[in-house]
Order: sequence, then structure tokens, then C-alpha cells
Amino acid sequence: MIKAAITAVGGYVPDYVLTNEELSTMVDTNDEWITSRTGIKERRILKGEGKGLSDLVIPAIEQILKKKNMKAEEIDMIIVGTITGDYTFPSTANVICDKIGAKNAWGYDLSAACSGFIYGLATGAQFIETGRCKKVIVVGGDKMSSIINYNDRATCIIFGDGAGAVLLEPNNEGMGVQDFILKSDGAGRNYLYMPAGGSLEPPTHASVDANKHFVHQEGQAVYKFAVTGMADVSADIMERNKLKGEDITWLVPHQANKRIIDATAQRVGVPEEKIMMNIERYGNTTGGTIPLLLWDYEKQLKKGDNLIISAFGGGFTWGSIWLKWAY
Repeated sequence: MIKAAITAVGGYVPDYVLTNEELSTMVDTNDEWITSRTGIKERRILKGEGKGLSDLVIPAIEQILKKKNMKAEEIDMIIVGTITGDYTFPSTANVICDKIGAKNAWGYDLSAACSGFIYGLATGAQFIETGRCKKVIVVGGDKMSSIINYNDRATCIIFGDGAGAVLLEPNNEGMGVQDFILKSDGAGRNYLYMPAGGSLEPPTHASVDANKHFVHQEGQAVYKFAVTGMADVSADIMERNKLKGEDITWLVPHQANKRIIDATAQRVGVPEEKIMMNIERYGNTTGGTIPLLLWDYEKQLKKGDNLIISAFGGGFTWGSIWLKWAY
């Protein structure tokens, strides 16, 4: 039976480092306060006029093409998990295909906030498993600085910019995506969302003046839902597949908050040394956190490693994937 395996990873973060110290000159906060509550020390910001999400994604895809000695024309499909596309439309997947010369690829953007990458990974896997596609690029990335109010202490300390990508190819050795559980609950939409800019409340001078085009988050409510959601779904997928903590090589958790990550690890019985973590350097890059983890840890991964990938995002969306590493 054909499985969809990750055969290459690429990642990119901008050069500009926004530290906790610099943030403390912008809002009433300090390094100790941010670090103790989130685990974040710094985040990367994409600076410069006329730069969008595609400028974060293209370097990540180019790394994959170079690693695999592959031409862009060989890509069948590109799925981009993001909430900060270059445009409302056309999709950033469309823009990327044009910019890299992927003339034979089709694709689309997938909106699931911080769960965008795992939704995309599960979706891309279907096209590989059915034999419809041979090479699918799944991207997770966001330019969160474009929708963050740097006067809002509740959100500006958390988010950063970055993107990662993986190549999915058919595998006959049983490696790749083994199982996934994906969830959503729209009742959580008002706890973490961007109030205006959609068809419900199109942009007006009033909506801009009221800061409605920035991320709005009710931290305590989101934290409570995220802790249970991410921990439960990770435990569920392991239970369903009769996996114990000792069977897992790596827990790959969405990098939203170190306390949420720790709670998930505790629930599934995975010790600290088996948790992938880079939140202290990049903050929460929304769709980008999981592929950036795989990019950072790629050299430590071995063929056959069991990975439990978990995320929780605005909307609410959440889920977990059990994946066997293929190289």
C-alpha cells in the first residue's frame, strides 16, 4: 500500500531579530514576563516594502529542489497552509507556482490558522496515496507581523514570521503518514480571530481606526482550549494506534506557548529530550512552526522514527498526525 512520505524539508526565517528587550521599548512588558509565560526570547520579522508570504516560502521550496536535484516543473501540486497570503486572492500557492516556474503544478491555500500545516499535510497525503500526484509540496508559513498590533501586549509578544515546506512522495516501505485525527469547532472563533477584512465586515476607515484588522486574542480562553485540545488529540491518536510514550521518537508540537507544549508532552508520556522545540528563537509563526521544527531537527531524524505532530489554532482547529520518518 502506498504511503505519503516526507522526502525533503526546507525552511526560511527572515534576518531581522525582534528581541524581548526591543519589545519592552514598544509595550509595557519585559524579558522575564514574556519568557516565563511563553518561553519566547525572540522572533523573526520580515522587513522591507513589497514583501509578502511568498518571499518567505520560495527560499524554503528552493532548498527542497536543490536537495532533491529536482526541477520546479516536476512538482504536481502545492498546498499552502496560511492566514497571511500575499493577497485575498489569487492564492499564494498560485503566485509561488509562477515565481518558481512550477508550470505543471496546481494548488491552493488552506486556511486553518496554526493547524494549517497539519491540515495541508493530511490533504496532500491523499493525493499521493490515491496515485493522483507523485510530488506534492506542503507549505506552512505566515507573515504574522502584517496583522499584529505592536501596541497590543497580548499578541505582539507571541508571533513572528517564517515558513517551512516539505516534499511528499509515494513510499512502498510503510514510511510516511500513518494516521491523522483532525478537528474543528467554529464556536471558538471569537476567542482568536481577525474581526474585519472579510466579507462580514469589509475594510472601512472606521474598521481600520478601530484596529479591527489585527489579530484579536483572549489569551486565557485560548490557552485553556489549546491545552486540552492538543493534549487530548495527541493521546487519542496514540491510543488508536496502540502507541506508548516509549514508542515515540519525537513529539513535534505547534510552537504557541511552552506551557501548552509541556502539558501535551506530559499527557502522552514523552520526556523533554524527545520534544522538538524552537519557540525561544522564532516565537509562534502560526502555519510555519511545525515545518520549521522539522527543518531545524532534520539532521537528528532517522529512517523509521515515529513522530507525533500536533497543533491547535484559531477558529478553533486542532489535530494530530502519526508519521514515520522516511530517510
